Amino acid sequence: MKPVEIYTTPSCGYCHAAKRLLTQKGVPFAETDVSRDPSLRAAMVQRAGGRRTVPQIFIGGTPVGGCDDLFALDSAGRLDALLAD
Repeated sequence: MKPVEIYTTPSCGYCHAAKRLLTQKGVPFAETDVSRDPSLRAAMVQRAGGRRTVPQIFIGGTPVGGCDDLFALDSAGRLDALLAD
């Protein structure tokens, strides 16, 4: 399985929903809280091609977007293939 990274903030409902979906699918992920460190948020924005909202999700180092994007991939049946090595 490719590594999954997710940039979040504690009060973000979309972050919680994205993490819940990944957990339900048995996908381990590395979480980075960007709420208190401007340098972490800046790194997220740079990696995400200028997107500033959380969550920002990366699978195998590739940005896939936010919560809605993650759910759309899953609904289209493409998330499992993206996660596979």
